This record gives sequence, C-alpha cells and structure tokens, in this order.
Amino acid sequence: MTIIRFGYVAMSMNLQHASPSQTMTHKQFSGLKDEEAAIRKLERIAVSNIENCLRLLKHNALHDIHFFRFSSKLIPLANHPDLAGWDFLTPLLPALDGIRSYLQEHPMRVDFHPDHFVLLNSTDPQVMKNSLKTLRLHEGLLNGMGIDPLHRCVLHVGGAHGDKEKAMEQFIHNWGLTPESIQRMIMLENDDTVFSAFDALYLCEKLGIPLVFDLHHHMANGERDWMLDWDRVVATWERSPLPLKMHISSPRSVDDFKAHADYIDPHDFLGFLHQVKGSVDRIDCMIEAKQKDNALFQLMDALVQEEGIRRVDGSTIEIV
Repeated sequence: MTIIRFGYVAMSMNLQHASPSQTMTHKQFSGLKDEEAAIRKLERIAVSNIENCLRLLKHNALHDIHFFRFSSKLIPLANHPDLAGWDFLTPLLPALDGIRSYLQEHPMRVDFHPDHFVLLNSTDPQVMKNSLKTLRLHEGLLNGMGIDPLHRCVLHVGGAHGDKEKAMEQFIHNWGLTPESIQRMIMLENDDTVFSAFDALYLCEKLGIPLVFDLHHHMANGERDWMLDWDRVVATWERSPLPLKMHISSPRSVDDFKAHADYIDPHDFLGFLHQVKGSVDRIDCMIEAKQKDNALFQLMDALVQEEGIRRVDGSTIEIV
C-alpha cells in the first residue's frame, strides 16, 4: 500500500485576482522619478503577492490539498543590482507572519523551485554569486513564514558547458563553496535535456541530496529504465523528515514532447503507480500542468475510478 498526495504549482485557476507573481519591470521602476516612492511601490506589490499566497493556502485547505509550490516571483526586482541596498524582507514580515500563523493551524507541505538562472554548477563566479543570493532570498522567505528550510528548494543540476562529466564535477566543487544553510535547502531534479535521473543520482548520493524524480523529464531524457534506479531514488530520502517528492506532467504533444500539457494523462501515470506501489509508504507528487489545481481535480476524479485505488480526501489516494 502507498499513499499518494498531489499538489500544484504557484497559482489557482479558480481564484480571481490572486496572482502571487505580480511584478514591476526595471524600466517601469526607473521611469518613476522618486526612487523612494518606487521602492515603496515594489514593497506593496510584494505584500500583495504574499497576501495572495495566503488566499491560495486557504483555497488549498478548503479542498484538502496538502502540498503546494510557492511562486519564486514574490518580490519583484529583489536581486537587481540597482537595488543592492534594498531591505526587501523587513517590510514583508507582517504578511509572512500571516502565512506562518495559518500554516500552524493548517499544516501543509510547501516549497519553492527557483528560476533556471540559479546554477550551482556554473564556472562563472558572478553567476554563482547571484545564484547564492537568490537562494538566500528563498531562505529568508521560508524563515519569515516559519518554515524549516530543509529540503524546500528544487534545483536542476545546471548547464553541461560542453562536457557533462566535467559539469557534474563543477557542481561538486561549487557545493564546497555553498554555505551549509543553503546546502540543506536543496533538492535536485533530473532534467529533460542534459542530466538524467541516473546522472543526478550520482550527485545526490555523493553529496547527500534528495532526488526529486520527474517522470516526464525521464520520458524525454531517460538513458535507462527508471525502475533500475527507483530504489536509489527512494534511498536519497531516507535521511529527510519529508516524504519522497516527485514531479508529474504530460507532454503537450508528440511534436512538442517536452512542453507541459494542460492536464495529466491518467493512463500514463497509472502504469507508474502500479510499479511503485508498496516500495515506499508515501509519495508527494507535484503536478506541473498548465491548468494547475484544475488538473489536480481532474486527475483525482479519473484515478479513483480505477480498481485498487481509494480516495482518501480531495488530493490524496491510496493504492493497494
């Protein structure tokens, strides 16, 4: 028997005017003559984004959704070099405390997936510096929300730089330059182009990092049967207090295979479920589909029609 919990990414298709990613471009910021007033506007946007996160958490609790990924675009221009002296976190603490209080009453697994420009295997010192700065931002947000940062940020391995083996060794080198508080935040994910699950497992096992297995990415970039390495994926989570996490999505089309579809194809995912049932007590599956929570609801409705699957609540199934 295995419990499967589903979550979704960043925003709901069912809440109006609740975007957590409202922004201001640097051009718009620069166009405001009063810099202090421009910064206050940035802070109002960030507060609104965080308040919308709280609305999303309440929506999730109403629908028994226990797993959610926050947007990484909560604070516009937070790391822009022209705003290097801006203390963006302090004005947000009251709003972040609202999330802290709500999560204490309604426990939910939440995390981040920082943008693609966060590259811990870069050979460029400035890229590495900016990556660590972005990760510190996420750490500050998690701490402000009262969330233990342990295993809350998913990253890809990074770029291949023309030599995949050398790029993995660069990751190991840069890991030694990464502060321990940032290291403990990180989970690694296999990607759809360069670093397969087999590649990422090499780093995860060597450095003690959990692997977030992405089934769709494996379908696009798998070098071998994923079942050969499933026990190794499970083992990377043995020292984490959190259950194994994975990502699921479906290809948009045969011709656009790597892009995410609006919904999840339940038939493809069913095959996976029947192969892994009993191998681990629980799996938290993050749905990466364009229709967000609607994709979650549709997948739940389809799966509970299948023999051997029982609905536990609005986002959880048990497979026997």
